[in-house]
Amino acid sequence: MEKAEERRPGFLPPFKHFATQAIHVGQEPEQWKSMAVVPPISLSTTFKQQAPGEHCGFEYSRCGNPTRDCLEKAVAVLDGAKYCLAFASGLAATLNIVHLLKTGDTIICTDDVYGGTNRYFRRIASEMGLKAIFVDCTKLECLKAAITPETKLVWIETPTNPMMKVIDIQGCADIVHQHKGILLAVDNTFMSAYFQRPLSLGADICMYSATKYMNGHSDVVMGLVSVNDNDLYERLKFLQYSLGAVPSPFDAYLCNRGLKTLSIRMKQHFRNALVIARYLESDPRVERVLFPGLASHPQYELVKRQCTGCPGMISFYIKGNLEHATTFLKNLKLFTLAESLGGYESLAEHPAIMTHASVPKAEREALGISDTLIRMSIGLEDSEDLLEDLDQALKAAFPDYKVRN
Repeated sequence: MEKAEERRPGFLPPFKHFATQAIHVGQEPEQWKSMAVVPPISLSTTFKQQAPGEHCGFEYSRCGNPTRDCLEKAVAVLDGAKYCLAFASGLAATLNIVHLLKTGDTIICTDDVYGGTNRYFRRIASEMGLKAIFVDCTKLECLKAAITPETKLVWIETPTNPMMKVIDIQGCADIVHQHKGILLAVDNTFMSAYFQRPLSLGADICMYSATKYMNGHSDVVMGLVSVNDNDLYERLKFLQYSLGAVPSPFDAYLCNRGLKTLSIRMKQHFRNALVIARYLESDPRVERVLFPGLASHPQYELVKRQCTGCPGMISFYIKGNLEHATTFLKNLKLFTLAESLGGYESLAEHPAIMTHASVPKAEREALGISDTLIRMSIGLEDSEDLLEDLDQALKAAFPDYKVRN
C-alpha cells in the first residue's frame, strides 16, 4: 500500500504499479540469450534473416532496434497506451505528427507554447502549405470557435511553457471529437507520464521531449509519442521508418535507464518546487509566482482533477526591470543559467531572451513573457540549499532591500 507521506492531498491518486512497470516492462531477461537483466545496447544496423523476408522482428535499425524496442514498450505502459514510438528529438516527434496532415489543413495550437514548437508551426509548417493559428485553449469557447472544416490537428501543452497555464484536456477532447477527422495532441513534457496521462483524458496523441523529465539526466535528446489507435500507430510507425528521425541505441538505453527512477525523481521535484514556490510567493522582491501546485494558481482545481501532482517547473516575475532579472540570474550559484529543464540539476533562464526569443515580440508581450519573467526548473538538490541560493541572488538584485521584522 502507498505510504501516507507519499499521498498528494487533493490530486488524483498515483497511477498504480507505476514504479514496478517502469523497472520491469520491456526489460524481460528472457528476450536475450545472455539473460541480461539490463537490456544491452544493440548497435547493429542490420539483422540476419532466416530466409528472404523472414526475420526475427528486426531487419534494419532505422525501422526497429532491440534497445529502442525496450524503451518504447516501457513508455507505452507508463502512458497507459498500446503503443509508443521514439524519435530523435521532441521536435522530430512533432514533425512526424504534423506529417499526418496534408497541404491545406489547419493546425490549432495553444497560444503559449514551447518556442521551438511555435517556430516550427510559424516558419516551417506554414511554408509547407499548412495553416497554423494560435488560440488560448484555457478558454474552451475560444478553441470551439476556432475549429473549421480545414482543422485537422489541435496541439496543446499543459502546463504551458513558460506561463504555466493549465488546459482542460478532457474539455478539449470533448470539443475536438465532435468533429470527425481532427486529432488532439498533448505535449506532456512538463508533467511526464508520472503526473499526467493525456490519453486517459481523451487525447489521441501524447508526446514528449524525453530530453526533459522522462530521461531526467540532461544527457539525451529524444522525443516520444504514445497512442492507442491501431491505424494512427501504423501511420506514425510508417513515418518513423520513412523519415528516419530515430534515436540512437545508446540514447534509447540511457532514456530507458532514466525511466527507472522517474517516479522517485518526480516526487522530489514536486516537494522541492512546492517549498520554493511558497518561499517566492512570500518574498516582497517577487511580483508573482506561476506554479500549478499553489492554491493561488488560477487553474489549481483543474490541476488536481487531471493530475497526480506537479513537476519542478516554476515561473515568476521579479520586481523591477530587465536589469534586476539579469542581475538575479547572473548571481545564482547552485542554479545554472541554461536552457532546457527536467534534469536532476536546478536550472534558471530568461524566456524572453533565451527559450522564447523566436516568438514575435508583440506576441510575447501579449502572453506576458516580459523582461522580468524568469523560468526555473527545480532539481533534486537539498531544498534549503536552493533557498539559500535564491535569497543571495535576490539580495544581489536588490542590494538596498532591508528585511523588516
